Amino acid sequence: MVQKPKYRSELRLALGRRYFTVKRYFLWLFGGYKFAHKSEEILPYEIKSHSTPLYRKLKDVDMYLQENKVINLKIAIEKLQNVTINPGETFSYWRLIGNPTKRKGYLIGMVLKSGKVTEGTGGGLCQLSNLIYWLTIHTPLTVTERHRHGYDVFPDSARKQPFGSGATCFYNYGDLMIKNETDRIYQLKLSIDKENLNGTWLSNTPPQEYYEIYESNHLMKSEFWGGYTRHNEIRRKKLTTDGKLANDEFVVENHAIMMYSPFIASPL
Repeated sequence: MVQKPKYRSELRLALGRRYFTVKRYFLWLFGGYKFAHKSEEILPYEIKSHSTPLYRKLKDVDMYLQENKVINLKIAIEKLQNVTINPGETFSYWRLIGNPTKRKGYLIGMVLKSGKVTEGTGGGLCQLSNLIYWLTIHTPLTVTERHRHGYDVFPDSARKQPFGSGATCFYNYGDLMIKNETDRIYQLKLSIDKENLNGTWLSNTPPQEYYEIYESNHLMKSEFWGGYTRHNEIRRKKLTTDGKLANDEFVVENHAIMMYSPFIASPL
């Protein structure tokens, strides 16, 4: 069951952000991590590639916010390009990108806050964290930290991936962290063309397995407090290189408050 959203004052929210921001810095410094870094050597084998469209028609969202988002993505990509995760190392999205401030060239983009569309400097970087997460669950890399919005803001429109298959981000305490617990090396390649954000995980060895991601136990339900919520599980099938099923694995469970009606009126 998803609880009814609680109102919190701006002061309490600001104090909470400050507390968790400082806590994250301490974690980076004293958490015992060995962090991933960039490498000039490009690894030879493609493990998984995917692209997502840069522009979508969203109700009540000005297109200039998406145009600014593309600029923000280009700045962030420079920080992540060719990052290599050796065995035992951890990738931290925000540690690599840093604080997306105006001084660094970031523009006002779309931000989701408490289930509502608003604006903020560096807005739109969630598209990049979503892409990296989707790529990663198609690899043997281990996602050690991932967050999802507690609100489902937009109805499905030409959705190609299951609900809840992304990872939201908010500097710096809502991080995406990925650990390499394999004996292989992985490297992230990113690019932007006129229409898409593109990403690839490369490795120093050919693929030794493949993954198929799917949704199970999807449910939309009415809550006693008057709202609607959405739930599902993301799972993946692990396949051998000759296509045989090696395992069927649980990935993550999602729960979100819906910000739109789940019902569609019948045409007259």
